[in-house]
Amino acid sequence: MRRKTSRDYRLKCLQLRSTAEAAEVLKKIEVDPYGIEAMLFKMVNVNILLEGVECKVANIIKQEMLSIGGDAAVSRYSVSCSVRETDVVIIGTVKQINRFAEKISSQPFGLVNIYNAIKQLLTNIEKDQFILKTYHREMIIGERTLIMGILNVTPDSFSDGGRFMAPEEAIEHGMKMVENGADIIDIGGESSRPGAEPVSCEEEMARVIPVIKGLAMRINVPVSIDTTRADVAREAIEYGAEIVNDISAVTSDDQMKSVIAGSGAAVILMHMRGKPKDMQKGDLSYRSIRGDIIEFLKEQIAESHSVGIPVEGLMIDPGFGFGKTGDDNVRLLKYLAEFRMLGRPIVAGVSRKAFIGRITGGEPSNREEGTAAAVTAAIMNGANVVRVHDVGAMKKVAAMADAIVRA
Repeated sequence: MRRKTSRDYRLKCLQLRSTAEAAEVLKKIEVDPYGIEAMLFKMVNVNILLEGVECKVANIIKQEMLSIGGDAAVSRYSVSCSVRETDVVIIGTVKQINRFAEKISSQPFGLVNIYNAIKQLLTNIEKDQFILKTYHREMIIGERTLIMGILNVTPDSFSDGGRFMAPEEAIEHGMKMVENGADIIDIGGESSRPGAEPVSCEEEMARVIPVIKGLAMRINVPVSIDTTRADVAREAIEYGAEIVNDISAVTSDDQMKSVIAGSGAAVILMHMRGKPKDMQKGDLSYRSIRGDIIEFLKEQIAESHSVGIPVEGLMIDPGFGFGKTGDDNVRLLKYLAEFRMLGRPIVAGVSRKAFIGRITGGEPSNREEGTAAAVTAAIMNGANVVRVHDVGAMKKVAAMADAIVRA
């Protein structure tokens, strides 16, 4: 009798980050379309952190998740309610969490708010493309990483201060960045490096307006104005700027929101604690750095939308180096994908930052390798736009990172 031989099977652990990736796997196997629909949302796991939940609500969440085969991590003291509140981690597949959300939608104690937030979060994290609208154009963001070239017309910026003070030199450099692959040119007339002293509105305008005026008519990509002042933004928009890059997330000037809403310009909302002059001094600790920043940006998105700035005109930036420690910045890079829950394009400004120098050494101009690594990490963790000094080099870095992400 012929002896039956055993067969070795090849095993592979699948790392699926979205239902789109799960669908690709199932289609390759040639699963029946009805099977794909049934299995798709069982294949992707999601962990959702809720902070500061009342114990009675946490206990309901725990029981409801257990009832559908998921789970929820809560404080050991929440069952007896011997603590007032607890953080909660909801653990399950997309399908389980959708079922959980439906179950709590009609329950008391404000659970409907958690339902709404979860439904929005699940929608947002599945987005891989966005529309960005300015008064002049509509851009698709997400097909590849966009490069925002930094053009500082200041004497004291941390990396290139004083290099492009003459408008003609600045315009020429901006055009060169476009030739090297920049998708946006970001022009700033006031340094935001740690410890920087503010300049007058008149001085800031004198630095940036001639450059914007000369550059906007010579290039076919959007010009961005890096400012926190409404008067500067208004004037810059009049001469061709289509995006306002506001490091204060439009909180420094009460008129900024109305200027942006009235003009149709897009805006980048960035997180910063304090002002550039003092943002790296004193206590830099956070209760939950990612949670605090996400909550701040979420509020600013809602406020901006409420005064007439369309959601399609908003981008977000966690603010690397602005009121954070070196370790904070590295962690933000590692967990940048969490900011996808806000549902808007993510801008990452890591170029030549001090936290890179702290790790690799060297002055700002000698941090290209560290910047390349940080840009790669940002893209692989969800950045849609990277703000950089070395456009030509980082364009190639982004192309390689994009190829890996989209493989």
